[in-house]
Amino acid sequence: MGLLSAFSRPRKPAIAPPVDRAFTVAGRTLPLKIVQNQRSTRLTLRIDVGGRGLRVTTPPGISQRDVDRFIERHTGWLETRLAKYPDRPAVRAGVRIPIRGVPHLILHETGKRGSVSIGDVDGSPVLHVHGDEQHLPRRISDFLKREAKRDIEALVAKHTETVGRKAKSIRFKDTTSRWGSCTADGGLSFSWRIMMAPPAVIDYLVAHEVAHLKEMNHGPHFWALCKALCPETERCKAWLKKNGGALQAIAFE
Repeated sequence: MGLLSAFSRPRKPAIAPPVDRAFTVAGRTLPLKIVQNQRSTRLTLRIDVGGRGLRVTTPPGISQRDVDRFIERHTGWLETRLAKYPDRPAVRAGVRIPIRGVPHLILHETGKRGSVSIGDVDGSPVLHVHGDEQHLPRRISDFLKREAKRDIEALVAKHTETVGRKAKSIRFKDTTSRWGSCTADGGLSFSWRIMMAPPAVIDYLVAHEVAHLKEMNHGPHFWALCKALCPETERCKAWLKKNGGALQAIAFE
């Protein structure tokens, strides 16, 4: 995720937060959200994970013109940072999508209304998607959510038994800022997109969040516990840092 900020004195007229717009940069038209924060003292520009959008946070009293000028002054910074993100590949028939780290060719087929299943053709992994083709991306995202619920709930059960703590709840979201989270009262959340990563990386993510049930920090004790739960923590953490943006960039709209 990119971040850039500039100090500024509040001016009027103020913009009413949040404001949803679009901004074109580096040949891409991205959603732009402008949010006013009463405690903010400067303009802050962020690039969402995967390059999926932009977000500007402003202090009270900043005009829309000032926001536009701020973004325009930093167009070069945006172009440089966005060049590191892949274009958002759209999920459609004929392309490959990773499932548990293995690329699967998407095959659209009529009949068997709305079903999605994993198979193979001549020894190559495929994803059979039935029903109306216009609903294909949503059907695949729903499939990944179901797979995430099955695999991750089992991993949570395994790791919570090890640490001797229980999760209050388990939720699945399409988050852009993080792959997982743990609340102070034991609520765990995961991005269902993690099902596109290799199994070891999925296990690492679950181990990471379960470790927070006991250590709500990223100190030495937390990392020691995380590595005890998942010995491949360092390798998997590096994989997610390197490849996570590409998974976040896949468009399921």
